[in-house]
Amino acid sequence: MTSGGQPSDTVPDEVGSPETTVPSGRRPSHVSRNLTQGSIPGNLLFLAWPQVLEGLFTVADHLADLFWAGRLGYLILAGVGVAQHFTALALTGRQGMDTAMRAMIARAVGAGDPRLASYIAVQAFALSLVLFGVLTIAGIVSTEAMLRLLGVSEAVIGEASVYMQVKFVAMAMAGVRLMTSASLQAAGDAITPMRASIVERIFHVVVSPFLIFGWSGFPEMGIAGAAAAQVGANMLAAFINLFVLFRGTSRLHLTVRGYRTDFPLLWRLARIGAPASVTGLERSISQLVLVRLVTPFGDYALAAYGLTRRLEMLANMGANGVGMATGVIAAQNLGAGEPQRAKRTAIWGLGYVALFKALMAVLFFSLGSHLLGLFSGEPELVELAVMWLQIQVVGYVFMGVRQVLIQTIQVSGDTIPVMLTTLAGMWLVELPLALVLPGLMGLGQFGIAWATVISLIFGAVVLQAYLLTGRWTRVNL
Repeated sequence: MTSGGQPSDTVPDEVGSPETTVPSGRRPSHVSRNLTQGSIPGNLLFLAWPQVLEGLFTVADHLADLFWAGRLGYLILAGVGVAQHFTALALTGRQGMDTAMRAMIARAVGAGDPRLASYIAVQAFALSLVLFGVLTIAGIVSTEAMLRLLGVSEAVIGEASVYMQVKFVAMAMAGVRLMTSASLQAAGDAITPMRASIVERIFHVVVSPFLIFGWSGFPEMGIAGAAAAQVGANMLAAFINLFVLFRGTSRLHLTVRGYRTDFPLLWRLARIGAPASVTGLERSISQLVLVRLVTPFGDYALAAYGLTRRLEMLANMGANGVGMATGVIAAQNLGAGEPQRAKRTAIWGLGYVALFKALMAVLFFSLGSHLLGLFSGEPELVELAVMWLQIQVVGYVFMGVRQVLIQTIQVSGDTIPVMLTTLAGMWLVELPLALVLPGLMGLGQFGIAWATVISLIFGAVVLQAYLLTGRWTRVNL
């Protein structure tokens, strides 16, 4: 694909095109909006609100696991927090493929070639499924070894290991859902992924307590029941997305008829996606290293850290949705040869998220103890977690700005600068400070929280400076 988004690929005739094979009456109106024309803030709100709502349900789903874990004791609460870091590591390790696919599909759609976009999606799906299998098996086999690597107590390992193994299976199913959602969003359809996610989250929240506590004759699985419920929920959501994609009621119309592995295209996906995967892995690895630095402060500190990082997802949900929307619209405009509209889209996205995150920071600082009290009735844990949360709130605005910048630059296809900035933030700022600050001025474990905040500020400032150069609008795919 050239810099203007025009296809250079030869697409096999077997690949369906919704423009020619699907009657327009079968396609809902929300999939046909042209995001390269009209009001930029209007387009941004149109594509962002379903993703923001989807993010809300996603966060509620994660917090539901913590809620039930809190009912079972602080050891399980600590174990769930650590296990979720490892499964997130596996998930982010392959999300670079989603980023590359999103960038190439968005540019193809912006250039008016949905047939090429469908072809890209099929090739990306095939490679991703192989990665899911490898990561799932590796995670299940090495669960206890990974927990011991972080210095987690044997008591926590005993409570968390089965949950983590089942969670790796759920991670694979979640990966299929995220992969299919990314392709639909890149083509301009954010409604279908939102619907699938809502169905998924409701299923998980409703079914989890039945499997955790053995209600109504279900097996009593403990906290592992929450992960088992998530396996079924993710499969259901993935099916909803796949049904739309293969039926052809979106801009994309997938088929495996006549499928052949396109190694040149897969290489391009890997070339674009590898830096994005490294970026995701860097963040996940830094979280695990921080867990290792927190563990010497005891199980209460570990539980407080895990709980506040999950609440951080709630504060970040709007930023992720706006960031995804900003990136997709910017990439479609680049595909249509409209770099100035892409730049204006980025500015609008940053403005929206900065305002939202400022409001969330005030809310969390004011109501932190009440929010944390929902997940644990142990005063010592809540008191400790409140102090963690009040420090982390300082970085919320920068976290949101950074998220929009990452999504905009990466989904436009420029993944290397984001990777380098994240590497520098991790190895030159966050981790060195996390090692040094706990011993300074009596900060103790809270020095680790300040290290995270300073790293977020660093990343936001550097990426904002890069965005202003405009180089991300001139990247060839």
